[in-house]
Amino acid sequence: MKALVTRPGAIGSTHVADVPEATGDGVAIRVLEVGVCGTDREISHGHFGVAPDDESELVLGHELLGRVERDGHGFSRGDLVTAVVRRSCRHCLACSEGSPDSCLTGDYFERGITRLDGFACELVVEDPAQVVPIPRSLGPLGVLAEPASICERALRHARAIGTRQPWELQRALVLGAGAVGTLSTYLLRLAGLEVWTASLEPANDLVTACGAHYVALPGTPLSELGSFDLVIEAAGNAQLMADTLGLLRRSGVACLLGIDPRVQRVELDGRTIALDTILENRVLFGSVNAARQDWLAAVADLDRARELWPDELEQFVNLRVPLDRFEDAFAHRGGKATLVLAD
Repeated sequence: MKALVTRPGAIGSTHVADVPEATGDGVAIRVLEVGVCGTDREISHGHFGVAPDDESELVLGHELLGRVERDGHGFSRGDLVTAVVRRSCRHCLACSEGSPDSCLTGDYFERGITRLDGFACELVVEDPAQVVPIPRSLGPLGVLAEPASICERALRHARAIGTRQPWELQRALVLGAGAVGTLSTYLLRLAGLEVWTASLEPANDLVTACGAHYVALPGTPLSELGSFDLVIEAAGNAQLMADTLGLLRRSGVACLLGIDPRVQRVELDGRTIALDTILENRVLFGSVNAARQDWLAAVADLDRARELWPDELEQFVNLRVPLDRFEDAFAHRGGKATLVLAD
């Protein structure tokens, strides 16, 4: 069967190849679409990624939308599904308690990223415990479940941190309007919050359509927007990450979702970290990946968002191309791209 493979660490090695058809006793899933994100691009550029043991190549793709091939394991032929990305290391407390998203060893497995082949192939066989149902009402928008699960985990942890003490989450700022930033914006609006989203584009109709305020950077200094109970950095800019601490209200929480691996120095006013952060109980934390509960929340909230903003949700994915046009998907900016493997 056809699959999109790469040799981790080898720049320019990504290509479509014939691989053995998946076998096993799990849930057989016909892959319909696989979303493309920065992680796929970075693996393809040789920055990271680990092939399965005793293999030199890794099948890419961790944002799955698929259709069950045959009845079994509690699923019926034709069911729409996705699947959890990160899997247990099998030897730490977090993983033993069902939270591989918080793995304490770093020895976890991840579909399409670390030691497990991904979903950018025609057919996969998946552990039933890792399969997440997608309601038919959500349809093709189910391909957004993985990035939405990242946002759900971030919000779950932000609320857990914030509510360690009396806290009112009323006003939020999202930095970055890519898939994760925009999905975070929609989830925060579903919760009824006042939301401001800032990015480099001069305008963003997708953000404002859900009732959020859009701010074009760098034209408007973030300091002019006031302070926030929650700031989510999804732009992947280290200086913006540092700046989040200075944008928080008392007991405010800042969550870092973007990644910026550049070797650089960032600046932060000494009083912000050594005085205000302490006296005002501010918190800065990072978040990555998601637990099964976050996937279930993502699917449910995407379906709620579809009911409220159906036309807008359809605009999240604005490039769908076949597997052999993966280079077009990797080069796409300004929206979500997916690889289509079946109708």
